[in-house]
Amino acid sequence: MLYEDSALDADDRAETAARTVSAAFGRSLAGLPGTHLAATSHPASRLQQLRQPWHYWWQAHYLDALIDAGLRERRTGTPFRGPEHPSAADLAPALVRTIGLRNRMRYTNRFYDDMAWLALAVGRLNSLSGARDRQRPYRKILSALNAALESAHTPELGGGIYWNKDRNFKNTPATAPAALHFVRTGSRDRAQQLVDWLNATVLDQKTGLYLDGVKVVRGRPQLERTVFTYNQGPALGALLELGGSANLTRAAELVRAVDTHLTDDGGSRVLRTHGTGDGGLFTGILARYLAQAAVSPALPEPSRRTAAALVEATAQALWEGRSKRADWILFSAKPLEPAAVSYPGGTAVGLSTQLQAWMVLEASARVQRAGADLT
Repeated sequence: MLYEDSALDADDRAETAARTVSAAFGRSLAGLPGTHLAATSHPASRLQQLRQPWHYWWQAHYLDALIDAGLRERRTGTPFRGPEHPSAADLAPALVRTIGLRNRMRYTNRFYDDMAWLALAVGRLNSLSGARDRQRPYRKILSALNAALESAHTPELGGGIYWNKDRNFKNTPATAPAALHFVRTGSRDRAQQLVDWLNATVLDQKTGLYLDGVKVVRGRPQLERTVFTYNQGPALGALLELGGSANLTRAAELVRAVDTHLTDDGGSRVLRTHGTGDGGLFTGILARYLAQAAVSPALPEPSRRTAAALVEATAQALWEGRSKRADWILFSAKPLEPAAVSYPGGTAVGLSTQLQAWMVLEASARVQRAGADLT
């Protein structure tokens, strides 16, 4: 067997992360009943919570993580926070409603990457909710987000999706998740056009990784060469879900490139992270789609094994480096650094890094459930 831990062990780790992150950061919006949102940091007083910045896209990934937990609840029959609390399947719709409330009664904003992330998560929530009467409001949300994303796909700079409504930067953070959204909603031609733009415009031929994007500077396009882990994730997902020989070959190359260039070698191939703040979410996103690659029968077995090993090594490092603070579990911002070092006693902890760890552990659970196929 590729793994020594059982699938139950992986489920337990993911459940622990889900329980501790949602309990530490989850709260109502201004005390309104039936609302649910994640605080930006913990601990924080009520006044500090009211003054916290609004991170729309963090909430989209919190929604994705709740959906992961809800699917696991459905499979195991165990509520992730116990019978006295709402299930993940109930918290997720409350979160969607509250995002709209907090975002001034709408689901669109000025950042197209934000909207792509929310579109992906709400699309998954449709599959979790089941009943038609619960799906109806999500169709309306998806329609608004879809229209916004379509409007950002223009011929300028050769194609791609704009980052925001300033419309001077087309980048991977917006284009890759938008491509994945379009393939999942049946717009396969548009999705392939976006993937083709990524390959033609921001793919670094030396490393096989996707660069950040193309910005208009003093009237001329300029390639932004920064490499982030999260840019590789949804690009990988879009390649896998589009399928076809060329896309799957590129997906296998991308898994190999991540293994070669985006790991920190601490005795095992652990995925690199990007600190705190927005960067604290990046590698959790990559892990989500590496897990998809690991269980995809369309990829060659060596690629699946590599993807699985990256997810598991990172999950194991985060798990082993966890620490206890008061009544919750704390995860490190850096997998190879103990949480107590990342966050000395009394330090406020940002949602992004804890959500990242939860996402990695959910990815590990998904991979380990399919572990028998990877021997």
